[in-house]
Amino acid sequence: QVPLVESGGGSVQSGGSLRLSCAPSGRTFSGYSMGWFRQAPGKEREFVASISWNGGSNGGSTYYADSVKGRFTISRDNYKNTVYLQMNSAKPEDTAVYYCAAGRLEGVRGVNNYPYWGQGTQVTVSS
Repeated sequence: QVPLVESGGGSVQSGGSLRLSCAPSGRTFSGYSMGWFRQAPGKEREFVASISWNGGSNGGSTYYADSVKGRFTISRDNYKNTVYLQMNSAKPEDTAVYYCAAGRLEGVRGVNNYPYWGQGTQVTVSS
């Protein structure tokens, strides 16, 4: 059973917006940091953003790749057990499969620091 399930992917024109969601399946990730990664065809999976357990409006921390800083926002609703990635001002180079991941460490960007993953959701940005 896949521990995390992403949704909200799709196609958008350059400059448009999408909101991705991620929810656990079969377990909770209480106390975990959550991250979003992406992988474009022929490229390695790369860090996009992460949020600490008490991140966002709860006073914790968020982290972003330079390529998305100022355009994407990661947030979480621990009551709903859901993590979000709001993508604004999308660019064609944002086209990739986006993955949600969970890990115990805060602020880390390596894929090996996240033991739990979803199956991914495709985001396509057309010019």
